[in-house]
Amino acid sequence: MAFKLESGDDAEEGLHEINVTPFIDVMLVLLIIFMVAAPLATVNVPLDLPVSSAQAQPEPREPVVVSLQADLRVFVGEEEVDRAALAGRLDGLLGGDRESRIFLRADKTVPYGDLVGLMDELRQAGYLKVALVALNQQEA
Repeated sequence: MAFKLESGDDAEEGLHEINVTPFIDVMLVLLIIFMVAAPLATVNVPLDLPVSSAQAQPEPREPVVVSLQADLRVFVGEEEVDRAALAGRLDGLLGGDRESRIFLRADKTVPYGDLVGLMDELRQAGYLKVALVALNQQEA
């Protein structure tokens, strides 16, 4: 904010403007930070998810997503993991917290037996809270 402190005839001609340039600069920097960070918060393993009419549940802050592709490859986040090393990878991510929810995504062409087999591997590793991920009917 700028103003003039003089006495005399020019005293009534003070500047009454607020300098908003620093505020605009801060907002643009924040916009760029969010534009860069937002795509990093998603999982980009390509799958053809089935459709569900169930209401979406609120997501936790940092979900752990296990994906099963049509060719039966397993991913934790965006990193491919060997099925034998899946429990160790989850333990490393969650610090051994068996109460954390695991989000399981599977391509709709994956045979049911293979999906149940992966869920059984998660159960044997001690992860009993497994949520299946599907698309909403509006998204499909």
